[in-house]
Amino acid sequence: MDEKWRTKELSRKEVIEKYPQVPPITVLKTDVSRRGILYTDKAFDKVDVNKHHIEPEEFMGTGRDLGKRVSPIGVTLRDGSLICRGHWADKTITRAPYYIDVVDDKLVLVDEDEVLEEVEFWEKPNFYDKYTSNGTPMWKIASGRPQRISVVPYPKCDFWGTEVGGCKYCSLFATTRTVKEILRDEKYFQDVTETVEEALKQKGRYSVFHMTSGSAFSGKEPFDDEVELYIKTLQAAGKAFKTQKFPVKLVASAFSEKQLKKLYENTGITTYTTDLEVLNEDLFNWICPGKAKYLGYREWKNRMYKAVDIMGKGNVYCGIVGGVEMAQPYGFKTEDEALLHTLTEADEIASHGVSFAEGIWTTDPKSVFRNQVTPSLEYFIRLAIGLAEIRQKYGLHVFTDDYRRCGNHPNTDLARIDYI
Repeated sequence: MDEKWRTKELSRKEVIEKYPQVPPITVLKTDVSRRGILYTDKAFDKVDVNKHHIEPEEFMGTGRDLGKRVSPIGVTLRDGSLICRGHWADKTITRAPYYIDVVDDKLVLVDEDEVLEEVEFWEKPNFYDKYTSNGTPMWKIASGRPQRISVVPYPKCDFWGTEVGGCKYCSLFATTRTVKEILRDEKYFQDVTETVEEALKQKGRYSVFHMTSGSAFSGKEPFDDEVELYIKTLQAAGKAFKTQKFPVKLVASAFSEKQLKKLYENTGITTYTTDLEVLNEDLFNWICPGKAKYLGYREWKNRMYKAVDIMGKGNVYCGIVGGVEMAQPYGFKTEDEALLHTLTEADEIASHGVSFAEGIWTTDPKSVFRNQVTPSLEYFIRLAIGLAEIRQKYGLHVFTDDYRRCGNHPNTDLARIDYI
């Protein structure tokens, strides 16, 4: 870690002063997501395994070494927004992390001994300690954020099994081989139905159903098996709902028009996210080599555009990893250059009816990019503002990715503010 990093970029307070149109709490959340969190011993003592949502030993394909302690999977801020990050002590961080401490018996976020915000650990879903009729622990079937239930039917990404590998910033599914075959048996789908039914008994807890997996390009055509798995899983979950369509956020590969039509017509899906990750073809080819080789940047974009014809304007999202466009040695050299190119490409994509949700690039210790240096806080705030303005320019919404239902996207937090 560069010990002098604070002198080389604007501080959180300076960013708040420079960009008054962004709520200070959104700036704080962005910086915490960028820099990470460590818990003090007092904060760890506040963790109640019977009450709080604890991060499993293996979550979405990436584990965390917490020693003898257990960490909640995230925290909620006083405005209802979420920080999807638990205790994360690794040696690849490029800036000093924030701390969660206890002051006057309250959990608080602290930076340089200054108490900034009171926070709450996410509460454990009621279904977590229950079992399906097949004897499967329900926490192995679904996870839950404060307003979202998530199912990951294929915790593996086929790109990691190729000679070119997966996305360089990513550690999700990179080491997971828990599922040998993508097509699950009927027992699994029964477990999904029973778990979702049990989850919905907790009145008021959930407002959206989320499903994702790693990419799977097996089948007669690439991604056929992935589509089939999603159809069966969504149909299984749909049995728990009283309506044909229900709020669904599906994050998946870039399906062909034929595949997406089949998925849309046979499930309750309402929104579809397929991630370009980085909005530049050359950088996409370098950072996401698996996606580049097996589909390609331009075809990925074309499939997003065709998806709008099926799903409707604003119901197709493109996820990006904000900041990764500055990874070196091939990324942009200055923040101004990176913003110009990224927002220009984002505008072109949004003109086709595709909305955006950007995450914060962090140097995960299990990723190829673990030794990279992420951009400044000001860069992430400028990117969030730019994407929010583009979204408003084209009248695009972010229903399943807003500040309450997901919590990973600074630009969608700004959906509450009118920029125009």
